[in-house]
Amino acid sequence: MDPLETLLRPATRILNRNIQQMTAARELTAKLAGQVVAVRVSDTALAMYFTIEKDAIQLSHQTDAEPDIVISGSLITLARVASGDEQTIHDVSLQLIGDAGDAQTFQRLLGYAKPDIEEELAGIIGDTAAHGLGQFARGVRDWARDARSTMRSNLREYLQEESRDVPSRYEVERFSRDVNSLRDDVERLAARVDRLRDGD
Repeated sequence: MDPLETLLRPATRILNRNIQQMTAARELTAKLAGQVVAVRVSDTALAMYFTIEKDAIQLSHQTDAEPDIVISGSLITLARVASGDEQTIHDVSLQLIGDAGDAQTFQRLLGYAKPDIEEELAGIIGDTAAHGLGQFARGVRDWARDARSTMRSNLREYLQEESRDVPSRYEVERFSRDVNSLRDDVERLAARVDRLRDGD
């Protein structure tokens, strides 16, 4: 038995349990039935294949079938796809091959089927411990989001203020005003020249 397939079996069971519990999820599997969706981590050999049946999905790390949809991106971007963030499917860092409408339908299906980690853990380690782990995970997620935002802000400030490689918003606006003023001056000068020529 392939060890990776052994690892994917419990995930498949949980996803299909959640699909069975939601009419909307079953409607989406029926809509996508027969399609194979490949999800690949960019610049790696890591891939997962979702074979969609009428009322269930099958997960595998390899397939002989040609995927109908291929979604490639970084682990962070793919995690956002799995979270159900519908704007992610239009993210420029995400590569999509296949029908974009079906890809969005697949993303909605994942949103319905994804497990509630805290609930799954509660059945193993108890409600209190699972809640504590859930809070910790949310704290890490929030920290990562805030750190990314701070890093983006610091990088922009460095490029604009320290290295001067990128103009600040004020400099762009001032330059735009100067260009507009110069254009108006040139138009006035051209009109004056035309008047003087007509006077001759």
